[in-house]
Amino acid sequence: MPASKSGMSRRLVAFLFPLVFAVAALTCTTWSQQAAPHDQPIGQLETVATFDGPMPTGVTVSRTNRVFVNFPRWGDDVPFTVAEIVHGKTVAYPDAQINDWPGRRQSDPTQYNDQSQNESHFVSVQSVVVDPADRLWVLDTGSPLLKKALPGGAKLVCIDLKTNKVIKRIVLPATIAGPTSYMNDVRFDLRQGTAAGSDGIRGIAYITDSSEKGPTGFVIVDLASGEAWRKLDNHASVKPEAGFLMFALGRPLYKTEPGQRIKPSVFSNDSLAISADGSQLFYCPVSATKLYAVPTAPLRDRNLPDSQIYSQVTLVTGKESSDGLESDAAGSVYATAPASGSILKITPNASFSNGIEVATLVHDPRLLWPDTMSLSDDGYLYVTANQLYNQPSMHHGKDLRQKPYVLFRVKVGAKPVHLQ
Repeated sequence: MPASKSGMSRRLVAFLFPLVFAVAALTCTTWSQQAAPHDQPIGQLETVATFDGPMPTGVTVSRTNRVFVNFPRWGDDVPFTVAEIVHGKTVAYPDAQINDWPGRRQSDPTQYNDQSQNESHFVSVQSVVVDPADRLWVLDTGSPLLKKALPGGAKLVCIDLKTNKVIKRIVLPATIAGPTSYMNDVRFDLRQGTAAGSDGIRGIAYITDSSEKGPTGFVIVDLASGEAWRKLDNHASVKPEAGFLMFALGRPLYKTEPGQRIKPSVFSNDSLAISADGSQLFYCPVSATKLYAVPTAPLRDRNLPDSQIYSQVTLVTGKESSDGLESDAAGSVYATAPASGSILKITPNASFSNGIEVATLVHDPRLLWPDTMSLSDDGYLYVTANQLYNQPSMHHGKDLRQKPYVLFRVKVGAKPVHLQ
């Protein structure tokens, strides 16, 4: 190439290179200023209360919008396991004395076998539920540290919200709630069961036993007589799905106990809701992706063999794993979805091939393991967020929970189920 042309080419390259670089830099700057796609929240959560002490699980709301929560004794310092939220603060309910279980001050509370004290005090409460007659029922697992149900510890306790006094205590015998049992959730139908006695209480309570080491299934209680019986023990629908691996916010959930091989955290029959007419129970293990239903009538028949109930269990729909269920008077079921920080609404809809629509009611990054829900008469759905997946037992003894835990609510405009 002639020298003149070579020099011209070099001058052209020298001129164009900075220009190309400038255009590229300008383009990159423009791209970097554009917002990248990201997850979008759904629904509008309101903060009702925050908790700087032990982690909560259950929540329930009275007909007059009193709010109650509970704190199971899983390892946190729990001065009171049942509380009412008053002006944003938790207050021992119905009083400090019944919550002051002597076993909590023992070096090993799982060995506290004073049956009379276990019966008269709250040992470790998993759920609180206001019944259709506006009475608070406390479901005590009697199982501190999730180890074993102590003698006299597993029970249902009824509190009159007008007087704030205990009016009934139903202790579940060891033949129904044995050492390996874990009474988890409860729903009521006050139209059923034997006639009321002198205390005026009647109805049926349906309880899930989410035992990991013993039979998992349902415990049915006649509230008038106090009699109880079990149903559907170890049926496939109440057990964790084979090979199931739970996730929470994109992370797999494993149990990491000292001296043992790491294994998936599994949870059995847990969540519970009752249909608007009381004819069906909706339920699911946490470690499962299906919602099941079973008629309540055969469950109430204590003499009917389980083998005659199996064929009546139906699969309602697939869904995300859930740690809590609630229902409304219009026929919808709400399900928490801890893996994605969501709440699902499950509704009959003929437009869908299986007749069921699953929609996302709430999805929010603050919803860190949504646990229990309660629907209030003024149309709010309350939900606890307790970071259960960050407990020490799932992270080699390291507590990754960050306080405060939160009680949220979201307006849904629906009415709760009142069967009375």
